[in-house]
Amino acid sequence: MTTEINKTDDRELRLTRTLNASVELVWEVFTTPEHIAKWWGPNGFTNTIFTMDVRPEGEWDFVMHGPDGTDFKNRSIYKEIVQHKKIVFDHVSGPKFRATIQFNAQGDKTDIDWHMLFDSKEEFIQVVKTFKADEGLKQNLDKLNLYLKAQQDLRTQLKPNNKARVCTYLNFNGNTEEAFNFYRSVFGGEFNGGIQRLSDAPAHEGMPEMDEATKKLILHIELPILGGHILMATDAPESMGFKLTSGNNMHISLEPETREETQRIFDGLSVGGEITMPLKDMFFGSFFGSITDKYGINWMLNYATK
Repeated sequence: MTTEINKTDDRELRLTRTLNASVELVWEVFTTPEHIAKWWGPNGFTNTIFTMDVRPEGEWDFVMHGPDGTDFKNRSIYKEIVQHKKIVFDHVSGPKFRATIQFNAQGDKTDIDWHMLFDSKEEFIQVVKTFKADEGLKQNLDKLNLYLKAQQDLRTQLKPNNKARVCTYLNFNGNTEEAFNFYRSVFGGEFNGGIQRLSDAPAHEGMPEMDEATKKLILHIELPILGGHILMATDAPESMGFKLTSGNNMHISLEPETREETQRIFDGLSVGGEITMPLKDMFFGSFFGSITDKYGINWMLNYATK
């Protein structure tokens, strides 16, 4: 009796990479339309997402805009979703293939295995020859790594110790420096620790260079105002997946001295309100959460764990 072996080497692409971000963040930028629109595709491509229903049999419809102005319509159907572990989808518009993306947490890093299986050898050859899908997949992962770095840098607050303090934390759509120079002209004083820009963050091995505009964005800035109160801020532009509106760009930031006090205050402020981010250990080294209380006031709780 002869057993037939179904070989697929001649119609598949596979690429593995270690990403310098936690699996929680990697999963977030893969499953949120506002994020994936900013990094998906080869160099020079942008995206318009119409539908992204990340569940089995859910649809993902979007258009990729090529650097020459050509639009490429894409429609996929999710087949398997295992949170923080696996995403499988069928690309049902041409070219047809099944993508299986597996995530393996490695501490504060994530191993990713990205596999594409085409319907036929002929379709695989055509896609690689015409669209250079193999090189495009490499560029896609490079863009993902750069985007993850920017997200981590934007979300990381610089704090030397766990001494309790209360600050006001602000977000701006790319004009943090302009705003804080204005506040300094009103209140006087100097910025605590100077100005940290994205270009100051340590580079991650194998990642492409940031463009000049991104390098100039503010990673973190602090200005003492009255009575020892601190204004803190970061740039959070739409180009990096953020959506700011009047009201959601300002928080009272509480930094208790202990984890227990952080939990107590968080639980108290949550009563009757809305938890916008559950309190948990985060990839950037903090026990962190956020709330909009029952009176509509935004709060951030942050206890540094490292």
